[in-house]
Amino acid sequence: MYDVVLLTLGSERDAPGSCGSGSGGGCCGNSGAASGEPPAERCETPRVPVLACADALAARGARVDPVTARSDAEIDDVLSRLDGPPRPDGLNWPDADARTRLVVGTASDAQLRTVLRRLVRRYAPPASRRPADLPADRTVPDLPPVGVLPLDPVRGGSHRDLAAQLGLPRDPVAVAAAVLEGTPRRLDLLRNDGGSVTLDGALFGAADEGGRPLHWRGRVEVDDTLLSTGDDPLLACAIGNAGGYARLADVTLLTAPDPGDGLVEVAVAVPVVAQSRWGRRRVRLEVRRARGRAVAVVPREGTVPFLDDGAEGELSRKRSWWTEPGAWAVWAA
Repeated sequence: MYDVVLLTLGSERDAPGSCGSGSGGGCCGNSGAASGEPPAERCETPRVPVLACADALAARGARVDPVTARSDAEIDDVLSRLDGPPRPDGLNWPDADARTRLVVGTASDAQLRTVLRRLVRRYAPPASRRPADLPADRTVPDLPPVGVLPLDPVRGGSHRDLAAQLGLPRDPVAVAAAVLEGTPRRLDLLRNDGGSVTLDGALFGAADEGGRPLHWRGRVEVDDTLLSTGDDPLLACAIGNAGGYARLADVTLLTAPDPGDGLVEVAVAVPVVAQSRWGRRRVRLEVRRARGRAVAVVPREGTVPFLDDGAEGELSRKRSWWTEPGAWAVWAA
């Protein structure tokens, strides 16, 4: 019999900053909490898919513990149940034979990223205490598999959430079956030197009020390949572990992002002025691409807005990402 923790975060908002960054560690993201008003009801009442998944898990013999976490500390308390036995080196390490399984109810990829970021924080050993059993190409051990329970219908249009891209079940009963009877599917993880992680990808750039993209300048380097020196005006830069940011409007940025190949695909879109034989000038979009193990983006002027797994941010200095091949996993049917 398995113990299953069915974890949801205390907010339906996408910003992972509501868990730890600038919020005192609060996950609820409710403005009423700061003014002394009671939290909104949506932070207290489990969503219908959560209740349905809990019933399906229990029907299959699992002991289910639904938990709503509203702080990093509460997330960490849940993740501690996935710890293995004490090690001689004193490191926290996931239990490879755990009878406890984790299901994360997510209203967005940013919420799933919040949980994975805490998993990495818990199990990544300090560089000075790197153990011999850590894979040579990684800074984290094999993280425990996660069951993903989408709380919203699959999105239409060009952007699909990570569960849809991976072909994971969305029906709560099917999610329960995958967690108890399925197999782990190991996936690459992007870590960055800002202390966070990326599951799907990041997109840099902005548009004006009319929807027209704004130019910005930055150096973009993938391993030893230089996509931009910082001199060219850029319309966009996409960093893809998966395919959520493969297209921008009708432009293909990433051609074959694969979250299981150990590589990150990066593309920059550069407007190029061309002149015809008749002297007419027109602007075409040049897309430069590269694949590798690591990528660095350095803004040249001011800050650059970006989306990272759906969460908004601004980049004002160099940021580097690197791949952790097969570091995390999802339960798949």
